[in-house]
Amino acid sequence: QVQLVESGGGLVQAGGSLRLSCAASGRSVSSSTMGWFRQAPGKEREFVTALSWTGYSTYYADSVKGRFTISRDNAKNTVYLQMNSLKPEDTAVYFCAAQKPFGVAVASTPSNYNYWGQGTQVTVSS
Repeated sequence: QVQLVESGGGLVQAGGSLRLSCAASGRSVSSSTMGWFRQAPGKEREFVTALSWTGYSTYYADSVKGRFTISRDNAKNTVYLQMNSLKPEDTAVYFCAAQKPFGVAVASTPSNYNYWGQGTQVTVSS
C-alpha cells in the first residue's frame, strides 16, 4: 500500500506561485508514474500533469503548459508541482496520485491511478 500526503496549498494572488509537495510512504514510488489532478467545485476531476516512472516523459494539460512543472525526488520519495503565473481558474483541490509500479497506463486518466492523496486546496484570488 502507498499513502500519499499533499501539502503546500494555500491562498495566493493571481500571478503568484506555489509549490505543492506529495510525500509518499509505505513503499517507494520511484517506479511509479505520478500524477497531479485537480477538482474545482461542481466540476469533474481533471488531469493537470504527470511524470512517467522512467523519468523520461512528462505530460501537461494545455491549460497549465508553460506555467506548471512536475518533478520528483526519489531519495525523499516525494513529487512536487511548481505552479507559476497562477490564475483564478487554477483554484481547485489538488490531488496527487500514483500508478502501480512499472505501469504503462495512460497518464491523464484518473482511473489508471491506484493510490490517491487527500488533496490540498489552492485558491487564487483575482
